[in-house]
Amino acid sequence: MPAPRSAAPRAPSATDVLGRVTLVTGKEEFFGERTVAAVRGAVRAHDAEAEVSEAAAAELSLATLGELSAPSLFSSTRCVVVRKLEDLPEESVAGLLGYCAAPAEDVALVLVHSGGQKGSGVLTKLRKLGPVTEVKSAELKASEYPSFVINEARSMGARMDQQAATTLVQAVGQDLRSLSAAAHQLTNDFPGETLTEERVKRYFGGRAEAKSFAVADAAFSGRRLEALEELRWALDGGTPAVLITSAFAGGVRGLARFKGARSRSEGDLAREIGVPPWKVRSVREQARGWSSAALGEAVRAVARADADIKGAASDASYTMERLVLTITELRER
Repeated sequence: MPAPRSAAPRAPSATDVLGRVTLVTGKEEFFGERTVAAVRGAVRAHDAEAEVSEAAAAELSLATLGELSAPSLFSSTRCVVVRKLEDLPEESVAGLLGYCAAPAEDVALVLVHSGGQKGSGVLTKLRKLGPVTEVKSAELKASEYPSFVINEARSMGARMDQQAATTLVQAVGQDLRSLSAAAHQLTNDFPGETLTEERVKRYFGGRAEAKSFAVADAAFSGRRLEALEELRWALDGGTPAVLITSAFAGGVRGLARFKGARSRSEGDLAREIGVPPWKVRSVREQARGWSSAALGEAVRAVARADADIKGAASDASYTMERLVLTITELRER
């Protein structure tokens, strides 16, 4: 049951998941949730009365795992999803490993690990067990988002060229759910047809240049008034603030990688810094106005804004305006 980094995984069958353990690892929640949904779908397709249950690993004990996987009054077939495996209590490790070594035949167990080093010892032991299949949900590099969009369209029987996919990423941002939904909308509206750049712009262009990447590009280039104007257009047009902070995070990472890059050709630079080839020229121009110290401050400013957007502050517009002003001021120094 492979999980390509930029395409929907092959739908598993009941024999792939029942009597087995699916280990989902990695930070990209979208791919992880897609895998969980695929396992659930396989179980339900096999047995429409199958029960689905969830538990947090922090609350897992051998007793609770037994309760989750035990046959019910309605069906012996079950799908059990255990989330945040990294929080599994030490005293529950041996019991979980014992179950995973010989899982119940009518149970599909899904263990979801959110990524990072916490709980890595348990992962190492699970990977050695025969009934365990790991599905990695790795985060995409900036250069991989257009390929993700192309594969989403292809999975629904549509064709999309590289430029159309790049335009869609620029317009929608790097949120995989939003990109997948956009690809689905285009495919449904143009069934069996090629999804061209013109069609992407017709649906998502409007002020595509005022979307998240345009705001970040203007700010990192020191064009304060333009960045503020683009920010206002983006927010008024419904672009989520979290997508804008994501674009800023990608921008500062790209600049930092460019500063440390050894390659000189645009193709090699694109691979080394993790951006599409067409983006290298603008990154090179932006980098001329940035010192390493200023980039360090920019990283902290973007992290603060991202935390504020995700709950630490109540006014997203103010937070984003402050970020634009901070970034342009750092560049002016």
